[in-house]
Amino acid sequence: MPTRRVAIYPGSFDPVTNGHLDIVRRATALFDHVIVAVSENSQKAPTFTVNERRDMLRLALRKEIKSGRVSVDVFRGLLVRYALRRGARAVIRGLRAVSDFEYEFQMALMNRRQEARVEAVFLMPDERYTYLSSTLLKDIVRLGGDIGGFVPPVLAPILRRRLSKT
Repeated sequence: MPTRRVAIYPGSFDPVTNGHLDIVRRATALFDHVIVAVSENSQKAPTFTVNERRDMLRLALRKEIKSGRVSVDVFRGLLVRYALRRGARAVIRGLRAVSDFEYEFQMALMNRRQEARVEAVFLMPDERYTYLSSTLLKDIVRLGGDIGGFVPPVLAPILRRRLSKT
């Protein structure tokens, strides 16, 4: 039986957007199993707790999780060590624009230096999401804008409750 191809899609997902979900779906076409890994980064001050971000991902990806092709987890520490512990040999990174490439390229080379058995795989989201970021999404919600098409409908009320100015 061939070895199962497992990939990690790490990120802060603060919050998850349809752009993130598009990358997950593209990754499942290439890999047998994709672990969406919420990073617990003490250097950042996220809007949502790591558990809230994990739970939002689980809501948004419930069909993919039920199929067994996707799981959601939380990790801390070096990504490549986490990837090896989980049996992954690839790290998925989304590239929205050329401006993302330089940072992602540096990270991929540093990860390769730490652990050569883990490859970086860069995926581009659908053109509809190339301008979308969690930061912009939070700004739209805070200013009372329409977030339809940017997040799954199940997440919109959660974001509005937390971020809307009253």
